Parts: sequence; structure tokens; C-alpha cells
Amino acid sequence: MAVGKKNLSDKADKPARVMTRAQVAGFLRAISNGDAAPRTELDYATPYQLLVAVMLSAQTTDVAVNKATRGLFARAPDAASMVALGVPGVGREIKSIGLWQAKARNAVALSALLLARHGGEVPGDRAALEALPGVGRKTANVVLNEAFGQPTMAVDTHIFRLGNRTGLAPGANPRAVEEALLRRIPKDMLKPAHLWLILHGRYVCKARKPDCTTCAGVSFCGYRGKAKAKPEPPAPRQNQT
Repeated sequence: MAVGKKNLSDKADKPARVMTRAQVAGFLRAISNGDAAPRTELDYATPYQLLVAVMLSAQTTDVAVNKATRGLFARAPDAASMVALGVPGVGREIKSIGLWQAKARNAVALSALLLARHGGEVPGDRAALEALPGVGRKTANVVLNEAFGQPTMAVDTHIFRLGNRTGLAPGANPRAVEEALLRRIPKDMLKPAHLWLILHGRYVCKARKPDCTTCAGVSFCGYRGKAKAKPEPPAPRQNQT
């Protein structure tokens, strides 16, 4: 996962203030839109398919991954069938996404290791997940959160940007932001907060032009460059008769 250093060097993207813990909770409640159990936008039916989909999503959009996995999971829905399909077969199904050659090799290699070490099942353990080919800390955190309900925080480009821009949890690198979020977010909000932040960064607090005027959490945000909502134009005066 690549995160841009310009997010931290751009003065406008540095928060004017760091949120207090009360502001963190208020911000998260505001951007949740009342959704207590958000779900990833990746399509999957089993923890195994989630693991493969997340691995494939590196430097690729969820929309592109879903298009690729529709055919892939029809042919290889589990670890044994993925190994049987082989690298060339997997490659043919995922050619539309970035880095497909390496990802095809990883999909087969991690499936073979799952069969050898875990009976083809996805382990709910960070160390075991990170031992799989193509699976780093971010991918492991997504799987642990989504498939196993653990209160992990997978810091992608969206969450890294939000942590720094808003003053939610500033940090110089993804691990620093992750650790700050785990400290600052109320424990009962950690599980859903992961997806609240991803979706907010994807659709509202976007990289180039954040939609501050439509942001439900703008009053809690410390972003120094945030735009203010435009006042409503006055209603036309009625002619007196």
C-alpha cells in the first residue's frame, strides 16, 4: 500500500488542531450515517474469498476487483480449486487488474499454504495470516475485522489521509496512524470505525477535493483548509398588495 508523503508536506492538509477524544467519538458517530454494522464493498461469500479479494485489491479499486473475482470465484471458490486452477488459469481471470501476474502467483501460493497448514481454512490469527504470500499487515487487518469481527484498523490511503487531515489521529506513516486510532477511538466503536473511515474517505473526504460542505462530521474536524457551507439564498420577497 502506497501512501503519499505530500499528504503530510502540504500545509493545507495538516490539521489546525488534533481532535479531542470527545471530538473523535462525535466525528465517528456523525459519519456513520446510523450504520452500526458497515460491510466492505468487496464481493465475497467466505473468509477465503475475502482474503483473496483483499489481496487482489492492492493498488486496484474494489469495483475492478469485483469484476475480476466474479469469474475467478465461479471457477475457484476455495483453496483447493484455486491451486488446481493454477497460476495461468488465475491470471486469465484477473488480467483486468493491476499487478495481475504477481497477484496470480500469490493467490495460488497462499491457497497452497492454507491447505498445507490450515486445512484450507483462513486462520483468525494475525501472525498466521501475515505468513501467507501477498498478505501484509493491512490485508490481515481487513480480514480480521471483516471476517472475524476483531477491532482492528487497516490503514489504507483513505484512513491515512483522514487521520492526518482531520486531526483524528495524525501520524507520519500508516503504522503510526493505526496505533493512534487504536488508542483514540472508543473501544465499542473500533470494529465499525474501520469501514466508516474508509467509506468516508472514499466518497466524502476525497484526496483532491474533500466535500466539506456535505460532511456530517465537519464541526468536529480540524482540517485547516475545510470549506464552509454556503448560506442559503434569501427567499424572494412577496409583493404587498
